[in-house]
Amino acid sequence: MSNKTNNKNKPSFSDLGLSESILKVIDSIGYETPSPIQEQCITYLIDGQDIIGQAQTGTGKTAAFALPLLDKIDIKKTQTQLLILAPTRELAIQVSEAVQTYARGMKGFHVLPIYGGQSYDIQLRPLKRGVHAVVGTPGRVMDHIKRGTLKLDNITSFVLDEADEMLNMGFIDDIKWIMERIPDKRQIALFSATMPTAIKKVAENFLNNPKIVKIKTKTETAPNITQKYWLVGGVHKLDALTRILEVTKFDAMIVFVRTKTLTTELAEKLSARGFSVEAINGDIQQNQRERIINGFKKGKTDILIATDVAARGLDVDRISHVINYDIPQDAESYVHRIGRTGRAGRYGEAILFVSHRERRMLKTIERVTRQTIDPIELPSAKMINEQRIESFKQKITETLSNQDLSVFEKLVSEYQTANDGTDVIRIAAAIALIAQGNEPLLLSEKEINFTGGQSSNAEKVISLEAELLKSHPQIPMRRYRIEVGNVNNVRPGNILGAIANEAEIESEYIGSIQIYDNFSTIDLPDEMPQEVFKILKKTVISGKTLNISELTDKNNKTIVFKKNKNRRTNKGKFSRGGRNDTRPDQRQRNISNSRDKRKPKFTRAKTKKTS
Repeated sequence: MSNKTNNKNKPSFSDLGLSESILKVIDSIGYETPSPIQEQCITYLIDGQDIIGQAQTGTGKTAAFALPLLDKIDIKKTQTQLLILAPTRELAIQVSEAVQTYARGMKGFHVLPIYGGQSYDIQLRPLKRGVHAVVGTPGRVMDHIKRGTLKLDNITSFVLDEADEMLNMGFIDDIKWIMERIPDKRQIALFSATMPTAIKKVAENFLNNPKIVKIKTKTETAPNITQKYWLVGGVHKLDALTRILEVTKFDAMIVFVRTKTLTTELAEKLSARGFSVEAINGDIQQNQRERIINGFKKGKTDILIATDVAARGLDVDRISHVINYDIPQDAESYVHRIGRTGRAGRYGEAILFVSHRERRMLKTIERVTRQTIDPIELPSAKMINEQRIESFKQKITETLSNQDLSVFEKLVSEYQTANDGTDVIRIAAAIALIAQGNEPLLLSEKEINFTGGQSSNAEKVISLEAELLKSHPQIPMRRYRIEVGNVNNVRPGNILGAIANEAEIESEYIGSIQIYDNFSTIDLPDEMPQEVFKILKKTVISGKTLNISELTDKNNKTIVFKKNKNRRTNKGKFSRGGRNDTRPDQRQRNISNSRDKRKPKFTRAKTKKTS
């Protein structure tokens, strides 16, 4: 691991005893150095000790327990070896996704989130096949234990996450019931922001000589820094950042991102859009870092894209704005980040990008810092267009003043003469259009929407083309709309699992998944039988029926889908309970028969999420 920047006294992840496969994943993610809680917890857990971690949500504790406990899993055994309890389904899904990410290097590893509100069938099938780790809410975990569908015999590691919140939600008896049934020989990690008496008793009764890890965080923010957030996510972030840069008057700015890779990627994209930008991260050599920082201090560069580690010790008075492009992993990091502005009594502004799934962290930062962070007012199309027009005129003025135009003046004159004295204004306009390229100079109001959903106008008409499968480009695809989205807290994995399981489509043949506020889209092969389509129409995810409908017809030709109009439905034929005149047992036989007939078999492709 690279730790070249102001980091001589901090250990790297490679110093903590983690395996090479885990270290490779950490490096690929772009984590540079462990946070305080990660440093201590990983060391203790690798040594096989129980721990009590007293830390706020968002201190990086998921990696603190997941990384070392994943290293203890025997991938050859398909029984559940790691059980993690979380207070809410949102946190269960979030932790499950993090565990899956950290386990990238463990071929054949499976983790399953289980929580109330989701169909038991979606959870039963993976449990039957065997999963190495389960992340669940107490109530649903108890249900599966009682049903015998979740076996605890092979549990070697148990994590109780946000124990005090579970106590507040009335889960303490459920927690005790579950912990009484895990094997005597196991390792336990308990995390809680506070330690009320009931949680202390749980620790005393179930943990063996636990090590205490207590993290104190710096939580004060300077009063001269205005803090705001913008609800934006996924592929919309770059456009949102561009809009801010277009309408904001700033002297110098730092944009914080989570990974080393993104520093260079984002710097390249902003540079291509005409901004003066440089990237710094832990892999940059010291002499290059010094060159970049000196240029930033002297005004040769206006924007710096940085990771937390790379920005440590950075003290530049001219920094007027800090953008948290990626939300920090803990509140202390947030305080450190925004502290780069507002120096020497100057005014500073900090903007935090928050996706729908990260609103929990926003609340944590507000609670820990005791600071309300208000939503930023979206720049209107009028504001952006006024700024673009002013910039356009300014470029003309600068070019007229500073450039030799004799060659182009001659060409324009020749063109005007050869084309019957065409008005020079029209010629200039044509040249400006050529220079502008495919990117429109002015925006329409409906384009100013970066939340991951469609604007009110855009939602009425959706025109989407299905993408080809990379592994099977010869298979034509169609794009479908399903009626679950961010408001239902659905994730790509939920959709992929439900469709793969309910319709028995091999996931390799499931294409792009994009999640919006109130709906999602998914690409499926043209050959999907009508019987399978009917099954998917009634499939339930996060308590809501998919009610799947086509957005593109055969051979990827686009259908213009108008809301509540010209929509393809099977009204009167199917309802959530099946045909009105068909008994449940007969309906199940019908579905089984239709599954037996379907061809071809479908399998896994990449999914992507638009937050």
